[in-house]
Amino acid sequence: MHSISRALLLILLFAHLGLAQALEPTEEFIRQYSEAILEGNDGIIAGQRVAATALLPDFYARRNFQPVWSKPGRFQELLQVLQGSREHGLNPADYHFTALSEWPDATSPAQLAARDVLATDALIRLGYHLHLGKIDPVDLDPDWNLTRRLHNEEPVALLERAIAAPALSTFLDTELAPSGPFYAGLRAALSRYRELARNGGWPTVPAGPTLRTGDRDARIPALRARLSVTDPELDKHGTDPQLFDADLAEALKRFQQQHGLDADGAMGARTLEALNVPVEARIDQLLVNLERTRWVFRDVEPRYLVVNIAGFHAYLIDNGAIVWDSRVQVGKPFRQTPVFKANMTYLVLNPTWTVPPTILRNDIIPRIRKDPNYLASNNMVLLDRSGKKIDTSSIDLGSVTPARFPYTVRQEPGLKNALGRIKFMFPNKHMVYLHDTPSRSLFEQAERTFSSGCIRVEQPFSLATILLGDPVNWSEASIKEQLTRTSNETVSLKNPVTVFLMYWTSVPDSSGGVRFFNDVYARDKAVLAGLQQPFRNMGLR
Repeated sequence: MHSISRALLLILLFAHLGLAQALEPTEEFIRQYSEAILEGNDGIIAGQRVAATALLPDFYARRNFQPVWSKPGRFQELLQVLQGSREHGLNPADYHFTALSEWPDATSPAQLAARDVLATDALIRLGYHLHLGKIDPVDLDPDWNLTRRLHNEEPVALLERAIAAPALSTFLDTELAPSGPFYAGLRAALSRYRELARNGGWPTVPAGPTLRTGDRDARIPALRARLSVTDPELDKHGTDPQLFDADLAEALKRFQQQHGLDADGAMGARTLEALNVPVEARIDQLLVNLERTRWVFRDVEPRYLVVNIAGFHAYLIDNGAIVWDSRVQVGKPFRQTPVFKANMTYLVLNPTWTVPPTILRNDIIPRIRKDPNYLASNNMVLLDRSGKKIDTSSIDLGSVTPARFPYTVRQEPGLKNALGRIKFMFPNKHMVYLHDTPSRSLFEQAERTFSSGCIRVEQPFSLATILLGDPVNWSEASIKEQLTRTSNETVSLKNPVTVFLMYWTSVPDSSGGVRFFNDVYARDKAVLAGLQQPFRNMGLR
């Protein structure tokens, strides 16, 4: 966070002291605390460890060690802000809240100085977490490639602006926390679900056979009572308590849509499981995804494309508005789609598909051994190391093995091509991209983990039309016509677009509610564990 070394700070601090006038008692204690922190004794204030071990002394030296929180009401305002960190899904205990709460009426210079330094450290900690998240995502995913910096200005200047702001909470919300409806929607959902928890949550629905419209069952009152807690449109009593009527079926469909399930209006095993997830677990989901949002939505471009892997959906955002969206298919749990950021620069019409090494080894070669006609029947060719096509009749395909296979397999353009008729390229080390697919029927499944890591897009041609931005020459109709005239064509984007492949298991919806998705890659647990750990310095200096 701050590049200046401790040794240099000590030199500057002592040089400043040699030129400054005599300090007031509180200022002198702040100086002593600053010096002790620089020398490595960062646990001297009520046993609390200081996080900003370089920034704090630098900040106070520049202001001649004058206290920050001495104005009437300002310290109490900070306490309210720290306590309000819960609204962001954070823990006030990470920001010295308990220790600071014990000093509301500090009077001695030593107490005032200690309180001041600790309060400033608390503000720095909270600002850091709001802007970057509490957890360093690299700790969970070594391939994480999004930038991670506190702000685009000098840290002391940023801190001075925060302290001078008329309202601390407004400054933190507008300058450091993620902006936009996504984060705000998750915060609002967290507030609602915590209120539900305070009111006792929702009842459990007993197990039993699948229930459908028209059924009569003793479990119907429990189902109706459960749904009515989160669905204000449903009459929690109904006209016939034990009848699965049409209103109850519609409410169940709304619940299924909200939880990433097949919206068939029947209470089967998976729907029953989702109904009985306790409210505390849904709160944990919201905490996890608020944290994930803090990792991402900082200084984003006006236009970007984001794929929510866990939600099986992609969105093109332009100036805060969704201008395109589509269902997608993502990687299987054992071939997970990675999380990363890249720049989309071109698309390919009628693409070929060069089979990646992992798929070649695990899928294609075993199929070739089993069926020597597999390559021909799937419009695939063998290439040698120079890229020249090989006559497969000269090879005993039934005896090939991964260890003895010095070829590349390429699938030629066509209706059977695994990439469909178009692919969207954002070069990356994972060899992952967006593309069309011949497996159209799979988009009807609620949980769409079918690919080998790439993202299959249900609406690729409308996306291409928007990205190319030339409705005369590259309308959706002209793109499809071009596909019939050319075997393979690369088209550069005049305006490249940033692509975010992200993983959220809860997201706000357009109606002001929230949607929950199954944690298909089992990633939530590690994020929640990190949020529950005590504060770590995380390189904060």
